[in-house]
Amino acid sequence: MTELLEAENEAAALEFLHAERCTDGLPVIIPTVPRVDRMVLASGVDGDLSLGSMGPGGGAATIRAIAVNTVMAGCRPDDMPIVVAAITAMLQPEFDLGEMQGTTHSTAPLMIVNGPMRDACGVASGFGALGPGHRANASIGRAVRLCMINIGMARPGESDMALLGHGGKFTYCLAEDEESSPWEPLHTTFGYDAEESVVTIIGAEPPHSVVFQNDADDATSPARLLKSLGATLANLGSNNAHFRCGMQTVILNPEHATVLADAGMSRADVQAKLLEYSVNPHDRLAELNPIFVRPDDDGDIRAVRQAEDVVVLVAGGSGLYSHVLPSWAAGMHRNVAVHARIETDLACEIPGLTPNPLSSLSASGQGPSE
Repeated sequence: MTELLEAENEAAALEFLHAERCTDGLPVIIPTVPRVDRMVLASGVDGDLSLGSMGPGGGAATIRAIAVNTVMAGCRPDDMPIVVAAITAMLQPEFDLGEMQGTTHSTAPLMIVNGPMRDACGVASGFGALGPGHRANASIGRAVRLCMINIGMARPGESDMALLGHGGKFTYCLAEDEESSPWEPLHTTFGYDAEESVVTIIGAEPPHSVVFQNDADDATSPARLLKSLGATLANLGSNNAHFRCGMQTVILNPEHATVLADAGMSRADVQAKLLEYSVNPHDRLAELNPIFVRPDDDGDIRAVRQAEDVVVLVAGGSGLYSHVLPSWAAGMHRNVAVHARIETDLACEIPGLTPNPLSSLSASGQGPSE
């Protein structure tokens, strides 16, 4: 159960939450009882329902506990089903959440939203989708991180052992630009219908920029783009290069995706070529990190095991840059992508909801916090 706390006013409540290390270091919305109740109602299920144990601390991820953190992150009630789906996906054993939170590697859960809920909640997929200025992206991703802090008890230097971390550990959320993509939506590759709304989660480093200038008169342009992406996937400093496993993410901007589609390539074709091009010479790997060399190593070493381990989606503005997101490539399941359906049919109307975030407080600005 969540503990009910009292504070003189919102300012005092905020200082208390900071002092107790319940925030991500930024100010939060105070999770008053009315605000949390509205968020629980928006989930469409009972607040005491637990989705499972969240590592590394093993806290119970109840709907009410998730709602508390979702309020703190600044989410709207309509965002709650997306957060619940993201937590549902992350708690699947295949995600190795507890181990991921405890690694010294700088990895964070990247959230990719597909389906009608992208538009319903305003999850951005275009210019700056992984940057500031998009409320849904920022608050939904932040809600997941706050759950990891307050339910999973992942705190820097204690149980979250990332040596440096990165900005995606505040929030790391975007939608796929399905309208600009020349291929089927990403979630359909995992067996979902295009009309379903789905969250896909994959552990990822910060984006690594890949510059490419297309030349429509040059027949080698598609191959050059793929080789540039492959070289970044095979990044000699990455875990993927040395561990030879782990799923990686490639975010193609719409222009680059069109270059490949106009060459007659499907998403599967792109994945196959990226597998082919994401290699490093054995001798070069041995020179840099001999501890990872295996007795039977010879020739070129692939940075991924199979084509399906390259997650390809379309997002961002059109132009020179696409992005590769390397991964941790460790844990029992070697950093696999997980996914869950967003259960929008369970959500219900929030009676008396007002967009004013202070509406649940008394005129004096006082109110209990959870």
